Amino acid sequence: MIKSFSFLLLSFLLLLASCKKPDNAADNVILEQYFETNVLNRNFTVSLATDNSTDLTDNYNGYIFVLLKTDFYHGPLQATKGSIVYTGTWSSNSDYSKLVITLPDPPTEFIFLNREWRFTSKSFPTLQLAPWGSNNPIVLHMYRQ
Repeated sequence: MIKSFSFLLLSFLLLLASCKKPDNAADNVILEQYFETNVLNRNFTVSLATDNSTDLTDNYNGYIFVLLKTDFYHGPLQATKGSIVYTGTWSSNSDYSKLVITLPDPPTEFIFLNREWRFTSKSFPTLQLAPWGSNNPIVLHMYRQ
């Protein structure tokens, strides 16, 4: 019962946050806590990656992505496959509607990930993203492990 209530409360807060910009420090604290609890330092895998109807998901089999915390709005990003670790950075804006992924000198498959993304859904365990400022049929879903 408590878990269901907690999930419902978090879902409501996320819905509320996606409908309006934070207008005070209390809103920012709630968003920061939610992002830290559900995204930062968590393992994610790519469950769907499409570029103009071309399915790229298989390119990310075996990779684990982690957004590490420097602060609530940026930090290092690690992409690990087996014993190989690629490092980059991530950043977000103050209302967590945008996620910027940067992986310098990545393998070819990471070029698709290197962009500014907008969240289309933060319904855990899956983050759903699309390109920021574009309606191109590009989709990225990252599943929290």
